[in-house]
Amino acid sequence: MSERVGVVLMNLGGPDSPAAVEPFLYNLFRDPAIIRLPWGLRHFVAWMISRRRAPLAQDIYARLGGRSPILPETEAQAQALEARLKELGMEARCVIAMRYWQPFAADSVTALKAEGIDRVVLLPLYPQFSTTTTASSVKDWLSAANQLNFKVNPVVAGCYPRDPHFTKAYADRIRAAAEAEHIDLNGSVRLLFSAHGLPERIVAAGDPYPAQIEASVHAIVESLGCPDLDVQICYQSRVGPMTWIGPSTDDEIARAGKDGKGIILVPVSFVSEHSETLVELDIEYRDLAAKQAVPFYVRVPALGIMPKFIEGLARQVIAALDRRLPENAWRCPTDMACACRESDLRSGIRQ
Repeated sequence: MSERVGVVLMNLGGPDSPAAVEPFLYNLFRDPAIIRLPWGLRHFVAWMISRRRAPLAQDIYARLGGRSPILPETEAQAQALEARLKELGMEARCVIAMRYWQPFAADSVTALKAEGIDRVVLLPLYPQFSTTTTASSVKDWLSAANQLNFKVNPVVAGCYPRDPHFTKAYADRIRAAAEAEHIDLNGSVRLLFSAHGLPERIVAAGDPYPAQIEASVHAIVESLGCPDLDVQICYQSRVGPMTWIGPSTDDEIARAGKDGKGIILVPVSFVSEHSETLVELDIEYRDLAAKQAVPFYVRVPALGIMPKFIEGLARQVIAALDRRLPENAWRCPTDMACACRESDLRSGIRQ
């Protein structure tokens, strides 16, 4: 009898109703990977932040019908991945584990346990590794599996910042966006690659996320094959008084206006649409671009269920099960820890 394979697609999640906004925020800010304080103080800070931010966040989600679209987006990715794996000869059950809202890691463990799964692949939908995303989600899943006495040891697909399917899919998205708007990529346009921000102190502790963002952008630009591109990496979604890595996306939008450059904005760290793309990028930053006299502002869609991207995920799953890295896998060129190596992933989980 063939082995039964389970694939766990991991993402941050989002509230599914206005009432879920505050507990979602509380779950986010009580994560020790996000707020690195002792247990009691961290929970108090998380409670204070979630209470204060909930009304603003509810207004944001009200623009999206009162809920985040990230779960249905991820469900579509899970269905597409399951279908592609079947075409490649692998019968797999794809389930979802969100970090901060339903379905939680425990829900995915329960589903896999009920189906008698023999092998498990944890597949983070974070192309670039961070202790705050990949490591946090994996650690949470392992804890849930232990609590529910699920004895199948998983393999982790890790990160894929330079995976050719991921980077070429985004290159295709950029070309399509430029062609639809009749934009010459070598003309008066700046490609802004916007990624979710991270506090500087987390990067100073050895988090490789900015280096992996740079690796993704370099590979995407290589795929575009335009030697004279005007490219800038920037970071969005800052929260609180901490110092965050930069430059910020809003500052770069303002600079593009001063330089008379139109913008094509690429959400390089996101693979599905959610509040940070549909509200922050599509509404707030678009309004900012108009105020800063940016000649044009075009936002590239997230990858979603693009066949090329789903193909890449399928290959990551197969490679993880074969206990080998996919062909042309990226080896981190810096001295920083990289989740492409299992030992470094475990190091991130211990933090």
